[in-house]
Amino acid sequence: MEKTIAQKMVQVNEEGYLTNFAEWNKEIGEEIAKENNIVLSPKHWEVINYIQNEFKNDVPLTIRKIGKSGVVDIKEFYALFPVGPLKTATKIAGIPKPASCI
Repeated sequence: MEKTIAQKMVQVNEEGYLTNFAEWNKEIGEEIAKENNIVLSPKHWEVINYIQNEFKNDVPLTIRKIGKSGVVDIKEFYALFPVGPLKTATKIAGIPKPASCI
């Protein structure tokens, strides 16, 4: 289905995740963050960049993996993305919901 995010028409699934990462840009990420009541800080962007790089390298994501990434620890990850941290962070990053998220 299509949705307008940050004045750009993008393809999303029924949960609101982008289905085409190539459509993502920083403005879309910021708008999705606002929808999730998150104001993005430089630390948020570090996590988002890490998640996108792992996605581009076909590395499966889990909360534990992000906690051991050296970018953030698990406690900080939950503080940055309080409601469903992995689901929310991946949605903002424009990548599909990880298989580890049910």
